[in-house]
Amino acid sequence: MPPISVQHLTIKLEELKAEMDAGNLRHGEYDQRLARLIGELRDRKVQENREDMVKTLDDLLSKGTITPAVKTHVMARLGLD
Repeated sequence: MPPISVQHLTIKLEELKAEMDAGNLRHGEYDQRLARLIGELRDRKVQENREDMVKTLDDLLSKGTITPAVKTHVMARLGLD
């Protein structure tokens, strides 16, 4: 399987945020889908380097797409911290 781009990650996290905001996901469902996305990232790897990945997560945090806790969690799970 090819590596995942940060654009793909951004799209998936924005979709999760939109579904949460619309009330279509409960927190447990959000957590499960986030865990699956992180697992996919770990299995397939990310195309970009560490700096690009951290910048993308910072951008998503500043836009309100993810919370500081989600950023910390993703970074820890991907070994970026």
